[in-house]
Amino acid sequence: MRIKKDFNLREVCGEYIIVAEGKENIDFCNIISMNESSAYLWKEIQNQDFEAEDLAELLVNQYDVDKVTALRDATTLMQQWFDAGIVER
Repeated sequence: MRIKKDFNLREVCGEYIIVAEGKENIDFCNIISMNESSAYLWKEIQNQDFEAEDLAELLVNQYDVDKVTALRDATTLMQQWFDAGIVER
């Protein structure tokens, strides 16, 4: 997967949100907020292809979480991002 062009993470009033920029995203009317963990992952995988295993590895290295739990959470998060239209295959 890969983050779609012109979707950027911003911190606004202490909250992380995804902002759509550019003409091709003019119809994007959702506000997507992220917690600290998902914002960390977003920052780490910008401008590169990634899979659930990559996100899981980042989670294991950053947080006190086992590989099985990290992979399950990463898979769920990737699906949520895909459903929201902010990443592509």
